[in-house]
Amino acid sequence: MNLVARERETFADARPALSTVADARHAANVAASAFPAWSSAPPSRRRSVLERAAVLLAERGACFARLIAEETGGTQAWSDLNVRLGADILRHLATLPAVSTGEVLPAERPGMLALGVRQPCGVVLSLAPWNAPIVLAVRAIATPLACGNTVVFKASELCPRTHQLVAELFFEAGLPAGALTVVHNDEPDAEEIVEALVAHPAVRRVNFTGSTRVGRVVAQLCARHLKRSLLELGGKAPLIVLDDADLDEAARAAAYGSFFHRGQICMSTERLVVHDSVADDFVERLRLVTERMSAATRDEPARMISEAAAIRAKGLIDDAVSRGARLVCGGRRQEAVLDAAILDDVTSDMRVYHEETFGPIAAVIRYGDVDEAVSIANDTEYGLAGAVFGRDAARALDVARRLETGICHVNGATIHDEPAMPFGGVKASGWGRFGGRAGLEEFTELRWISVQSGPGDYPL
Repeated sequence: MNLVARERETFADARPALSTVADARHAANVAASAFPAWSSAPPSRRRSVLERAAVLLAERGACFARLIAEETGGTQAWSDLNVRLGADILRHLATLPAVSTGEVLPAERPGMLALGVRQPCGVVLSLAPWNAPIVLAVRAIATPLACGNTVVFKASELCPRTHQLVAELFFEAGLPAGALTVVHNDEPDAEEIVEALVAHPAVRRVNFTGSTRVGRVVAQLCARHLKRSLLELGGKAPLIVLDDADLDEAARAAAYGSFFHRGQICMSTERLVVHDSVADDFVERLRLVTERMSAATRDEPARMISEAAAIRAKGLIDDAVSRGARLVCGGRRQEAVLDAAILDDVTSDMRVYHEETFGPIAAVIRYGDVDEAVSIANDTEYGLAGAVFGRDAARALDVARRLETGICHVNGATIHDEPAMPFGGVKASGWGRFGGRAGLEEFTELRWISVQSGPGDYPL
């Protein structure tokens, strides 16, 4: 049997078997069969599973680090962050009242008690990518489960063992058989399997994290079958450096945001929008931070997900330089390793200005006034994360409010996530929100239920 309801097996050292379309449909049937029992389980039961899964995740840190390194090239630091945030998500979800919650509504009819009640929606199809394999898988699985839903999880083809181990945690934590099923597929079969799952009548919600290109396909499938979706897609995060910014702090945040995990994070800083009066000083400070960081990792450079990804990112650097950008440092490629690169004097006729790099590239764009900075920051189809640096916090906050992003941090890096915060984007970065109560609302149905006391008044 190719799908997982094999909750007691360990797949850390063997690639899970691939599913067929028939297997995928069966996975949805199994999840549908498990829904009545799991949705009616007391909150303490769900809380126990989530809390135990958090403990198990922390205990498996070494195993996850090995798998992430082997499958995606992620570093120990990246794995540790995934484990820590993944466990935080599980613990936070365990504290939230997810189902049978609601409010008393003001009814016009005499004698009517009107309730707005949130209830589990059914089977949820969850799709997570490779780049943050623990955090994004945990988020995609645990949020629907916390609401009393059952889940069909389509694992990434690029990190199947990591995603399988995440699923195994829930089973070991006491999740009943069928409440989570896992589908693995070969890359050429992905579209057919996803379409079969979206079309399945038991599937009531779809959540997808990944590229905007694939997100559009998922959105079209969901629209065709009238299924609600939550999409967390690509990004082109700007970091605006105002003329009164603390340049040392801004440079540290920019280096972290641009180069951590080789820039392969949806929140990665892709555009550094810097005021003319401080640009030379800022670029020099960023160069020093970047070179120190590169020297510290020279003995064990982090590779990108593939050589093809590194070649594409190097192509964006070469295109920018050919059109007049200055390569301040980095940019050397060897197979799947690309040295962290700073490009100065980037303009709108360069590919790196518009395209999501998903690589270790910091593109510096200079501006003259705040209106121009906001215009540059918003000059993109994406709208996930952003940041503004300035000592005058009120002024920086005013700039932040003008940015077309779902997330924005003042005097902080573009890369930041917390379990209780509403996480998601606007424009081509998707719709809907994970995190806290906002996430729970995505995976519950809001129903109007009324109780009438006394005879009804009917106009007949």
